[in-house]
Amino acid sequence: MKHQGITRFSLMVISIAVVMMNIMAQEGKELPVWKIPNVDEGAEFYFSPDGKSLIGNAKFSTDSVHQVYTFNIDGKNILRINNKGEDACSFYFPDGKRLIFTTTRDNLDMSKGNYSDPNNYPQGSELYASDLQGGNIKRLTNNKYYDAEVSVSPSGKWILFSRQVDGMLDLWKMRPDGTDQKQITFTKEWQEGGAFFIDDTTIICRAWDIKDQAQRGMPMSIFTIRADGSDRKRITNDTGTNWAPHPAPDGDHFVFVKVLPPHNYEIYLMSLKTGEQTRITYNDAFDGFPVISPDGNLLTFDSNRDAKSGEKKLRPYMMDISSLHLGVKK
Repeated sequence: MKHQGITRFSLMVISIAVVMMNIMAQEGKELPVWKIPNVDEGAEFYFSPDGKSLIGNAKFSTDSVHQVYTFNIDGKNILRINNKGEDACSFYFPDGKRLIFTTTRDNLDMSKGNYSDPNNYPQGSELYASDLQGGNIKRLTNNKYYDAEVSVSPSGKWILFSRQVDGMLDLWKMRPDGTDQKQITFTKEWQEGGAFFIDDTTIICRAWDIKDQAQRGMPMSIFTIRADGSDRKRITNDTGTNWAPHPAPDGDHFVFVKVLPPHNYEIYLMSLKTGEQTRITYNDAFDGFPVISPDGNLLTFDSNRDAKSGEKKLRPYMMDISSLHLGVKK
């Protein structure tokens, strides 16, 4: 009877979540959203393992370029991690004691490139690890390629990242100390990146066909693959732009960005099991880079929804998604 009671409760919770998502879809309403204070420009923020802090790229009045920063989810305790070169993707190690980030700090003599242009990604952007204060920096890659779009497996045993060699973008993994670097994908037509471990054996990523590269509204698809590169599955099958996936802790859902006509970037939630998609944001501005907190209760994303006329700066926002019950299933 106890087991049956738990089963009924679980079904009830799932039913409530489905109802909530359907109501959102029907009414075009967002769950509660607020702007994270004190960070006037920044993007691509990821939660610390305890869900209390974020790491990502920001630009303050003292910065000439974007640098890696950490801060509390309430916008306090802002700390610059690196101040040399130009930075990109960053992440927390699951032990909560170390950070990993991309920067050009040791290749300042190379062409600056553009982190937003796959035809001109900054070659010489390398991966580095540090402590939480940006000290004890250790260089993990040394090849003058584009090494970025980094994340870490839940166990902390593997670092996952994208590497571009001769214009080809593929997924790679390595040990936390930079050893045992292994290429995972070997596709000639697809350019993989933006990858995360769903668990220690499965990876979710986005990819585009190289023939479409750098087009406005470039078509992209979401894929899952095994950690060894096998069992590749295409999850989104439409011809539009499906971008920036990030897994929920429940092991089933993930958030991603879908570009609606004409050029409206909105955040969606999708189930790997059922394929059902639910729209999360409703705003004509850019909404992107969605990331779910470790407990499944919060969504951080970047938007220019409150920007002044003509302003293109992105700022970090938070959404309360606790009603969707995306946490770890017990």
